[in-house]
Amino acid sequence: MQVKLLQDLVEELAGAETGRIVDTLFGKKDVNEFLIAKKMELTINQVRNILYKLSAEGLVSFIRKKDKRKGWYIYYWTLKSEKCLEKLQQSLQKKINDLNAILNSRETKRFYICHQCDIEVTEEKALEHGFTCEECAEVYELSDNSKSIRDTKAKITKTGKDLTLIESELEELREKDRKRRARADKKLAKEEAARKELLKKARAAARAKLKAEEEKKNPKKKVMKKKVAKKKVVKKKVAKKKKKPVKKKVAKKKVVKKKSSLASKLKKKLSKKKKK
Repeated sequence: MQVKLLQDLVEELAGAETGRIVDTLFGKKDVNEFLIAKKMELTINQVRNILYKLSAEGLVSFIRKKDKRKGWYIYYWTLKSEKCLEKLQQSLQKKINDLNAILNSRETKRFYICHQCDIEVTEEKALEHGFTCEECAEVYELSDNSKSIRDTKAKITKTGKDLTLIESELEELREKDRKRRARADKKLAKEEAARKELLKKARAAARAKLKAEEEKKNPKKKVMKKKVAKKKVVKKKVAKKKKKPVKKKVAKKKVVKKKSSLASKLKKKLSKKKKK
């Protein structure tokens, strides 16, 4: 974080010469308000007024502890880094917007100056008084805007660089915070899981102990599990239908007439001739 930028911001909010408080609080935690007063060489009430203004803007936080010996409360203050960066970001952005408005005015309008009184006025104001200075009655001269334009552009560039730096630091701080929260959530989840597991084991042990005590008191009494008789599934016998006897068809044998051979025919002829 740019300490000088933060000092300027504190002086804008709490008044001149209050930026020195940043040197005492920057990078520290729970700083005793009496120590702050001693380092700044201010009274405790003056320091408290500064801190209350910064607290109203959310730039500091405090805790209070009771002094055991004296009996009164002592405040301990801490600079809130992320809130300071956010406030700086807003302040620098506002400055850039204001400088852009001035640059636009210098580039589009004409201004007049009285060298004797060192007063510069707009063209409208000069016209109201007839282009003469209302203080010394000297005639206004047209002002050269070129130098003002260069200076304004340089301021815009410088403020833009500061804004980029602050935004970078803010993002880095937020990333660290996200990682820290993620670690804390992970640790919390782990502890919760361990607690549930321990509770589960404790309940199981308590049930086992209760069961052992009951068995000790009533050793003969045993809890019998009721046996559920299984119903026998009786299969109904289906009466088989008698099959009708199938008559086998007997194939008729074909009588094959044997053809008389040629030799038998010859024999018959010979026997007939002999008879004759």
